[in-house]
Amino acid sequence: MLATTLAALHADPPVGLSDAIEVVDGFDDVLAQGFARVGEPEAATLTAFADAFAGTPLAEAVAEAAGKAGTGSGTAEHLAVLAGARSALLGAAHDALLGRLDAALARDRTAAAQDDPVEASGLGAAAAARAWLHEVALVGWAGVDHELLTAVDTPVEAALAVPQWRRLAVLLDGFAAELRACVPVSTMPQVPVRRWADLWARGMLLTQGAVPTRTTTRVSGRLLPLGVEVHEHDTAVQVLLHAILEPADGTAPRVVRIAVGAAKTDTVVGPAVWKLFGAHPVLLSVLAQRRCVTVTDLPEQGGDVSWIDDRVEVGEPADPFATARVLLAAATTSAAAPLDRHPAAIAEPVLLEGYTVGRDDDGVHLDLGGQRIGVTVDRLPACGPLTLDLVTASTACLGLARWDDGGWSVQPLAVRATVRKRAVEAHNGDWADGITDPKVAKAEAKAGDVVAVLRARAGRLLRR
Repeated sequence: MLATTLAALHADPPVGLSDAIEVVDGFDDVLAQGFARVGEPEAATLTAFADAFAGTPLAEAVAEAAGKAGTGSGTAEHLAVLAGARSALLGAAHDALLGRLDAALARDRTAAAQDDPVEASGLGAAAAARAWLHEVALVGWAGVDHELLTAVDTPVEAALAVPQWRRLAVLLDGFAAELRACVPVSTMPQVPVRRWADLWARGMLLTQGAVPTRTTTRVSGRLLPLGVEVHEHDTAVQVLLHAILEPADGTAPRVVRIAVGAAKTDTVVGPAVWKLFGAHPVLLSVLAQRRCVTVTDLPEQGGDVSWIDDRVEVGEPADPFATARVLLAAATTSAAAPLDRHPAAIAEPVLLEGYTVGRDDDGVHLDLGGQRIGVTVDRLPACGPLTLDLVTASTACLGLARWDDGGWSVQPLAVRATVRKRAVEAHNGDWADGITDPKVAKAEAKAGDVVAVLRARAGRLLRR
């Protein structure tokens, strides 16, 4: 059974994984303190970091960069080398974990497509961003202040003006906003060291031109949704649909993803976030009604398919659980792009059945014959009907296998459960086209339409 397989993987991680993570954690601690305050312990940590690359093509460059950084004389270029080395370690961990999971699931994975080279225009924007990230690394998280955060505006504006650097601009803007909300960092009860180091390293790599134009192909065929996850931030929200594509050319079915995003304010929460996706009415109907669709010539980049309403024809209802049971085991999936190789990015669709659910001080877990696998209930979105109580009462779960906090876990996308002797089914996207729970709908109506109010206010401001 799959739950047993995941539990076994959890108990037997790849050889060397813990050592690689420990080396990365050491580097992150030095970054958190700031490279301008490197003492003997931090220098030793950087040396150990460089030693992890002995015998590899990166050995000489990483050793030189770590030596310079360990003496407080590291330049932005040296820190960029260390950022790349850190990402290489996490990428290797990603590959090892995903390789084990693919072997356990007997899942085939196609190699990542070769990316097109990036053009050299707009290098001034990249240099300005690199200089800002260098300053952040020198002072460390506790040393970040509002003056330094204000200084990011110049590189962000410069990067936004050049299309191939906009990904860098968005990352810098969001990273700075997150830091700004936490200043002074020294007063935080817990600093997200790994997350901020991830963002810093990604930014450093993007400034080196690691933002290639992905090779785009066109796909046609029948698309069968599996489930949807919602990524929500104070200023943005993204809906990510996991689905199986049956290509029109008769080749093997493939696991694909479709993402749509929207800007928001922190007052738009819960089911109201669906109203931000009015530009995609067909997608909302497909999610709410659980229907398959026929797609024609949709752009695809490494398993990520772009949604275009005009190229989609809605078909008959399609049970996601039946889709997973019949097609998921034989479906192929795409390898992650080099820059996206990170243990936290692993999210593989899986179907779990025949388990019981337990709750203890460590949280919620699935139990099957003594084998346990954790459930990431903190990822349940507030905009759908899937709740902790339904997960606890479930007997089948369609979700994502993830590597979280040193072990495998499952993020529910949909469950089947028995509530008051009645079989129920809940999916994250059930309210995409309107709330179906009368109690929740009444509460939302009483609270008012936040999105409509904000749009009306914006319209008045634009007319002035």
